[in-house]
Amino acid sequence: MDLSFLSGVFANPWDIIRSLVDILIVAYVVYRILRWISGTRAEQLLKGLVLLLVFSLLASALELDMVNWLMEKLWIVFAITLPIVFQPELRRLLEQLGRGKFFSLSTSQVEMEEYEAIINEIGEAADILSRNRVGALLILIRETGIAEYLESGVDLDALVSAGLLINIFVPNTPLHDGACIISNSRIKKAACFLPLSDNPNLDKELGTRHRAALGITELSDAIAVIVSEETGIISLAQEGKIQRHLDPLSLREILGRELLAREKWSDAVKRRWVGEFRIKGPKKENRT
Repeated sequence: MDLSFLSGVFANPWDIIRSLVDILIVAYVVYRILRWISGTRAEQLLKGLVLLLVFSLLASALELDMVNWLMEKLWIVFAITLPIVFQPELRRLLEQLGRGKFFSLSTSQVEMEEYEAIINEIGEAADILSRNRVGALLILIRETGIAEYLESGVDLDALVSAGLLINIFVPNTPLHDGACIISNSRIKKAACFLPLSDNPNLDKELGTRHRAALGITELSDAIAVIVSEETGIISLAQEGKIQRHLDPLSLREILGRELLAREKWSDAVKRRWVGEFRIKGPKKENRT
């Protein structure tokens, strides 16, 4: 076997390093794109495009002129219509690129102690609301502004506390219907109506609160905490995906990983929260 061509390939070590770096960058970008579209409408689109690409290659190999002509026209149509149809997904991708989150995880600008207190208050409120079957929707804004969706809300600008969050969502009160917005460690607005997700793959059991949570997280990097009025199930949505059946401790841990700087998210913090939760236990319901 003639292996003389290998001498040219490995003649320059820098060529090898450059090729490896090139491969790693492409592989990482492909991985991030696949992870980004996982669980979204774009995932189903990608599967369809792969099938069309395979069909197009087969038609070209078999020299099917009419089919090739049709496929060429289809690719032109897709190039024009897909950016319009998938505008929310593309917007989220570009925002992640602009914030650097497509390649790395950004850290919070709010002090760690403030976020720890906020997370504890949210966890306590979610626990009480869940056990009393009171529906709630909390939106935690991070870096992407969503001011255009908050005009319908009522201004509050109050400190985050479990008591206030619970009172906001008490049924038959002026602020209970809609979302509560938390930004810069304060409750900014309540009774906000958010865009609903139109993802056709969502579970049919998900109601308006869950669809609103998914809708706003598809359009921004916000985190949504949902308490179901029918079942009391606590859920968390981000990046257009939802995690359900969370207990208060799991909710705190997820919020801690997402909101606190990851290098500061130590086992000590988690152990302290676990210890407090086990010692104090869930608070008893006040039925008076």
